[in-house]
Amino acid sequence: MTMMESDQLLRVEDLRVEYLTEAGRVRVVDDVSFNLRRGEILGLAGESGSGKTTIALAILRLLKPPAVITGGSVVFEGRDLLSLGEVELRRLRGRKIALVTQSAMNALNPVLSIGEQLADAIREHERVGRRSALERARRLLDLVDIDPDRVRSYPHELSGGMRQRVVIAMAMALSPSLVLMDEPTTALDVAVQREILARIARLRQERDFSILFISHDLSILLELCTRIGVLYAGRLVEAAPARRLLGSPQHPYTGGLIRCFPHADEAPGPRPRLVGIPGAPPDPRDPPPGCRFHPRCGQRLPACQRSAPALTTVATDHEVACHLTRS
Repeated sequence: MTMMESDQLLRVEDLRVEYLTEAGRVRVVDDVSFNLRRGEILGLAGESGSGKTTIALAILRLLKPPAVITGGSVVFEGRDLLSLGEVELRRLRGRKIALVTQSAMNALNPVLSIGEQLADAIREHERVGRRSALERARRLLDLVDIDPDRVRSYPHELSGGMRQRVVIAMAMALSPSLVLMDEPTTALDVAVQREILARIARLRQERDFSILFISHDLSILLELCTRIGVLYAGRLVEAAPARRLLGSPQHPYTGGLIRCFPHADEAPGPRPRLVGIPGAPPDPRDPPPGCRFHPRCGQRLPACQRSAPALTTVATDHEVACHLTRS
């Protein structure tokens, strides 16, 4: 993904993450590169185990052993985050880059009120009194359409959708430039999902921050995101503007993901049959040679088993890693 240097907020280049196990190194993110523009929503799609969450945690350097970053760079606002010390990282987390996790109940402390947790996040980075921080907490709850008096509530007293909105409010507390959203609507019903997505879109317009939105649900990303990168088995296989990806997917895996869900804008008449992708993602301990998708691909060529295709530009702002595009 290329762009003018002045437009870049985040640039990830050749990022590699490995698990150091007794049996050896297992690479789970394999030379992934992408850029995120200021003010845009970039989606990362892929099945479970494709490396989406690992990339988000690597950006903030929150990976836990045995996972380690073994290569690449993560440049945010001109600074390589992989070279920063822990003190600098603590100042940056929350204030410049915030994280919204997929399980709000796990992200929130069950023995502290919502107000206390929001106030603690503010006071960790700013010298403000408790009363002032709690008043800001009330305003943050109002920002996500929760009654400000809920500052006294505990996480278990809120619905799943309200807890997720609290976590989003916490991410907004210090007006970050970038918010990493890792499956923020998982486990919520469809109506609540749409409510959360609408609030995310509204907040982005009001506060002018960028979002890296991670989801296994490509239909959500196509609705919300400006551009989308598709991951498979730790590698980026396609990246393009959302509308182009929907209308003209170039990688068989992307096309397979798109065929897995119904489209609301389909013309009247018989509905096309939804078709799943056969097989399962490879074991990262023993990935297949060549293109990692080839055992599941109905369009594979002999070259797909011999060599891994490089990510190449096929149109403006559209990159694909597939031998079919060059056959």
